[in-house]
Amino acid sequence: MPNGILIAVGVVLIVAAAVISHFLTVSNLKQNAESKIGNAEFRAREIIDDAVKTAEAKKKESLLEIKEESIKNKNELEKETKERRNELQRYEKRVLSKEEALDKKADAIEKREAGHAAKEEQLRQREAKVEELGRQRVQELERISGLTSEQAKEYLLKTVEDDVKHDTARMIKELETQAKEEADKKAKEFVVTAIQRCAADHVAETTISVVQLPSDEMKGRIIGREGRNIRTLETMTGVELIIDDTPEAVVLSGFDPIRREVARIALEKLIVDGRIHPARIEEMVEKAQKEVDAMIREEGEAAALEVGVHGIHPELIRLLGRMKFRTSYGQNALKHSVEVAQLAGLLAGEIGLDVRIAKRAGLLHDVGKSIDHDVEGSHIQIGVDLCRKYKESATVINAVEAHHGDVEPESLIACVVQAADTISAARPGARRETLETYTNRLKQLEDITNQFKGVDKSFAIQAGREIRVMVVPEQVSDADMVLMARDIAKQIEYELEYPGQIKVNVIRESRVTDYAK
Repeated sequence: MPNGILIAVGVVLIVAAAVISHFLTVSNLKQNAESKIGNAEFRAREIIDDAVKTAEAKKKESLLEIKEESIKNKNELEKETKERRNELQRYEKRVLSKEEALDKKADAIEKREAGHAAKEEQLRQREAKVEELGRQRVQELERISGLTSEQAKEYLLKTVEDDVKHDTARMIKELETQAKEEADKKAKEFVVTAIQRCAADHVAETTISVVQLPSDEMKGRIIGREGRNIRTLETMTGVELIIDDTPEAVVLSGFDPIRREVARIALEKLIVDGRIHPARIEEMVEKAQKEVDAMIREEGEAAALEVGVHGIHPELIRLLGRMKFRTSYGQNALKHSVEVAQLAGLLAGEIGLDVRIAKRAGLLHDVGKSIDHDVEGSHIQIGVDLCRKYKESATVINAVEAHHGDVEPESLIACVVQAADTISAARPGARRETLETYTNRLKQLEDITNQFKGVDKSFAIQAGREIRVMVVPEQVSDADMVLMARDIAKQIEYELEYPGQIKVNVIRESRVTDYAK
């Protein structure tokens, strides 16, 4: 065969072999793919079957759980319903028993009311019978006496009232006369002697202190740059500095006299020193504070020495010294205490009491006034606590507690201190009053007396220490005057507060006028 044909046949055979090989390869791949697909579908069916079985199992479990929960809730509901039913039955039984008890009580009340009605009817009949007998008795008495019942009653009341008034006035007058005869003379002698032998100065303290300056240029130095000096001084002392147009003077204003004194001394030292700045101000204020503390101790010791009282606790001595910077109605508290101590000693000497104890009690009677407002309580209670704290005697403590009448005095020493305190505070010039307070007190005195029946006019005289009452003679008898004076005095004691005592004079004047023609 020619070579060309052989080559062509060879090519055809090769192509045929290649086609057959490709076909076989594709066939094998297809069989493998179909085998894998079959396996995948079988696996998928197995997974789906497992999932269905699992879902059915879960569903059955959920149904069982729901059924169990439902049964449990049903049982609980039935139990609760049963308990409610039992509770309602118990309530019903209680209500029924209460209704039965109420029915029984209602029956008993009805029976009792019926019995009361019968008794009330019997009582009404008896009262009517008694009233009838009383009317008959009154008519018989009126027929025998010749007076009506109202006339007889008025006559008896007037007779008894006049007798009682007369006897009461006579007894009061006799008792007062007897008491005055026994006590008035000696009391006056004691008081006059004590006042004559005790002479005390009284200084009216104010709320400001004035510091003199060498020149007006010093005001600018006190104020300082942007006011820092004056602010430092006010902060350190707690006192307000008033720098105005007053020539060569600075005013210190404050309600605490001790702080005001510290500020005054510190400012005077700064003016003398000439170096005024915040650091120097602090230094001078500290020095002034120490100086005032020393002054307070010295004043307390001087007061105790002046009175002649020894052995007082140092803290009480310091508190007495603080009273130099306290006032009451313009009266210096320390001078008042010294005066009370001297008066108490003189009065105690006159009636034979222990003069030392009387002076000690008189000196310490107002020691509570030295404490600032940061301690609560009245000055009496504070003073009692201080005396107990520093071991003062029971007599002194009672005198301090009773000097304003808050408690009953337990000794004559307490009565003497009370009298000395009244004398020191009430004597003319000891204390000052504002014009408004003075006029109000006089007006109140006259208003109190004018409200009594039978008073014509009343006049407050002697600076309110005496009230003179003019009565209508036709309405007030001599016996009524004694009772009226006593009633007015009691009303004044109840409504007013005042030092000392107020004299009540009731005046009844009868005048007869005729003319010769």
